[in-house]
Amino acid sequence: MYASIHWDDARIFLAVARCGTLSRAADELRIGIATLSRRLDRLETALGVPLFSRHQTGYRLTDDGEALLERAEALEHAALAFGEAAQTQGKVAGVVRLATAENLANPLIIPSLGALFSQHPELRVEVISGLETVNLHRRDADLAVRMVRPEAGNLTIKRVGTLGFGLYGSASYLTTRRFDKENAAFEHDDFIGWAETHHHLPAAKWLLRTLRGRPCRLETNTLAAQLSAAVAGMGLALLPHFLAQRAGLHCLLAEPGVEQPVWLVMHADLAHSRRVRVVADHLIHLFAAQAEVLKGVALTV
Repeated sequence: MYASIHWDDARIFLAVARCGTLSRAADELRIGIATLSRRLDRLETALGVPLFSRHQTGYRLTDDGEALLERAEALEHAALAFGEAAQTQGKVAGVVRLATAENLANPLIIPSLGALFSQHPELRVEVISGLETVNLHRRDADLAVRMVRPEAGNLTIKRVGTLGFGLYGSASYLTTRRFDKENAAFEHDDFIGWAETHHHLPAAKWLLRTLRGRPCRLETNTLAAQLSAAVAGMGLALLPHFLAQRAGLHCLLAEPGVEQPVWLVMHADLAHSRRVRVVADHLIHLFAAQAEVLKGVALTV
C-alpha cells in the first residue's frame, strides 16, 4: 500500500485543510483545480480512508483527516529541513577539526586561514596541537598535518611537502663558541636536543650519532622550546630552516640529512565531505606555495 503513496500529495492535503476549498488551495499551490482534485483522490485511495467531507461551503477534515494532519505537517517540516541541509552543504558550513604540530600551526597554517574564511563565511576550523594525543580512527580530528606517516588504516594520505632542517645557533652563542680545528667538529659545543621520549625522531638520532654519548646541555619535548633556547644562546639546535631564519639564527650546517616529509591525512570516510575537502584543498595549495620556504636554503657561517 505504502509504495503507491506519492509523498508530495501531502502538500495537497495540507493546502486543502488550511484553505478549506479546492479553488483557494489551487491558487495557493499555483496548480489547476482538476489536477489538485485528481491528486487528492489519489492520496485518499492510497491511504484507504476519506480525508475530507465535501460540503457546499467547502472541504472539512474527517476524523481520519484530523488524525493524519499532524503527520502531514511533520512531512512538511522534514522536507523543509532537507532543503535547508542541502543549501548548507552548498555553502560549506560547520566545523573542521585540524590536528597539527604547533611549529606548523602558528607561523604557517593559522595566518593562512583568513583567506579561507573570507571565501566560506560559515566555515569554522578548530586547530589542535599535540599529534600524539590525536587519533583519526577515533575521529579525534577530521584532518591532520603531520611529519610522521601514519600506519596503514582507513585513511587518505597525501605528501604535501618537505620540512628542511639545519644546525643553528644565535649570534651571542657563536661569538663565545670554542672551536678547535684539530678536534672533531662540534666537540666543544653545547647542544639543545630532544627528551628521551622523542629519540625516535630523525633530528634526535642525528644528535645521538654526533655527540657519541655526550649529553645535551638542554633537552625538551617541543621544537618551540628548542627554538627559544637557541635564541637565548644556550647552544646549537637542529631546527627547521624557516623557523630558525625567522628568529635570526645563524646556520652552521645546512644539510644534516634529517629533512622530514609533511603528510596530510584524513579519515577515508570524510574524503567526500565538502567542508573537509575545502580545508584539505586549502592546505594542499598552501604547502605547495610555501614549498621552497619550508624545504629551506641556508648559507652557513
